[in-house]
Amino acid sequence: MTPALAKSWISLTLKERHRHATYKIGGHPKGLPSVAIKRVQYVGLDVHKKSIEASVLNGKNAAPEIEKILPNQGAKIKSFFDRLKMQGSVIACYEAGCIGFELQRILESIEVPCIIAAPGLLPRRPGERVKTDRRDARKLARNLRNGEVTPIHIPAREDEAVRDYLRMQGDFKVERKKTKQRLLHFLLRHNFIYTDGNHWTGKHEQWLRALEFDNPVLKETFDEYFFHLKELEEKIGRMNEKIEEIALRDSYQEPVCKLKCLKGIETLTALSMVVEVGDFRRFTKAEEFMAFLGLVPSENSSGDKRRQGGITKAGNSHLRRLLVEASWHYRFDRGVGKRLMARRKGQPVCVVSYANKAGKRLSRKFNRLIFRNKKSQVAVTAVARELAGFVWGLMVGQTA
Repeated sequence: MTPALAKSWISLTLKERHRHATYKIGGHPKGLPSVAIKRVQYVGLDVHKKSIEASVLNGKNAAPEIEKILPNQGAKIKSFFDRLKMQGSVIACYEAGCIGFELQRILESIEVPCIIAAPGLLPRRPGERVKTDRRDARKLARNLRNGEVTPIHIPAREDEAVRDYLRMQGDFKVERKKTKQRLLHFLLRHNFIYTDGNHWTGKHEQWLRALEFDNPVLKETFDEYFFHLKELEEKIGRMNEKIEEIALRDSYQEPVCKLKCLKGIETLTALSMVVEVGDFRRFTKAEEFMAFLGLVPSENSSGDKRRQGGITKAGNSHLRRLLVEASWHYRFDRGVGKRLMARRKGQPVCVVSYANKAGKRLSRKFNRLIFRNKKSQVAVTAVARELAGFVWGLMVGQTA
């Protein structure tokens, strides 16, 4: 069974699967290939660093046929699934998490379809108070059989490598911010206060270098903070150059250049969008992409009452943060600046027109919300939600 067939197979209802002793998939409305499956084994995997709890459920039976703890080693995993394949078709499933995608790739290499489930979208019983690895594996196998598993997007190896590099740069930026705060707090404790303007300007750096300490230990403490900060800035500068090189690769250049036509989106945000999302067409409409980013309002309605709260903050928090940062550029409608004009050079007229339309509309939205006495943070979040819709439209070709 191929991966595409496996994803279509889990979308069938339990009644359709058990209609006959031999499962006939041909002629299904989803257009699946005609194939007879004599025996389907659903394998739930609760994955840990050193071990994997496996629970094998036959489509006809309610109780697991096999429950076993496997070492998390490629050879042992392949041997276990090779034995299962001798008894019929196999579909495996495990939850997304820190274990990554390597297990899925190991299983795909031996032609075992493996679905990585979105943990937040798995059904859970409110009354359950007992959690063990074996119970988790059983539930995954049962949910897989019942078609209650929502698969996540599995990136290509190249996209995953670029994504990790971009996230590493983000970690260094967080470390740089913390180092700046620690240095300023250290100076404040010893009554070194800068009063000639903003911090972290060229003039401020000259002031820092000119500081003198009576105590040699304090001088060494300052040097460690200051030169650690300079090292981080140098690293981030090198990473920015590398990110620009990566964005020029054939697989990324066209979508990145399109996204950079939007105000507030430069290479880092554009490349992050491309490698984190992958295929934008897996979202059938803009609202689904907004929900993927966690930018839609939460809701708790019942009967005649409708209650909406803040955004759900579900899904990809990294992209949500980048979009919110980009949305601050829409506070003012100042036209097209030199940097934005340079980014748009050579792009199709329809793309530039679409980006101009987005800029005017989002600026009006921000100002309209501010005039209604909304907080600027609330307004910019609403702008980010609509900006996500424009990003989706640009990537799926709806620029007309």
